[in-house]
Amino acid sequence: MANSANEPRLKKHYNDSVRKVMQEKFGYKNPMQMPKVDKIVLNMGIGESTADSKKASVAAEDLTLIAGQKAMVTRAKKSIAGFKVREEMPLGAKVTLRGNQMYEFMDRLVTIALPRVRDFRGLNPKSFDGRGNFAMGVKEHIVFPEINYDKVDQIWGMDVIVCTTAETDDEARELLRAFNFPFPAPREEAA
Repeated sequence: MANSANEPRLKKHYNDSVRKVMQEKFGYKNPMQMPKVDKIVLNMGIGESTADSKKASVAAEDLTLIAGQKAMVTRAKKSIAGFKVREEMPLGAKVTLRGNQMYEFMDRLVTIALPRVRDFRGLNPKSFDGRGNFAMGVKEHIVFPEINYDKVDQIWGMDVIVCTTAETDDEARELLRAFNFPFPAPREEAA
């Protein structure tokens, strides 16, 4: 373990304590059954980019700052006249994080960005897709510390999709709860 000094805090937390908690709760026989976070996908859909195509590239620059990895501009696959969209028109930006960058982003999301959200009452525990993946929306991308509020001319929302290797939503919920994702306590979910 020569690079353990460079290891992200949440990755170390996963290896040291989360695995033990998940083993006790679900009784996995094989360590390879243990669910883990596979990747995090960040997406910004910029509807106004139909009027100004530069907005998608500005969003990609902001997303690159937030993720710490170069974001790509997403383009329309088909023309849709009702939305004034032509084929290959830039519509947003996305980036997929894996490995250490994924853990670093998850740490910033949970400890810095989510506490900065106005009127935040916790994450929706029902936002799982049935296969152990969690999706959430952030209404303002300026909650991330990498974005300089004074230089932002427009505030955009973004989607954060956390993909796990968990078989069920309950396993994924417990995994993310162990990473300090602010879900309501289990008794509050039933109410």
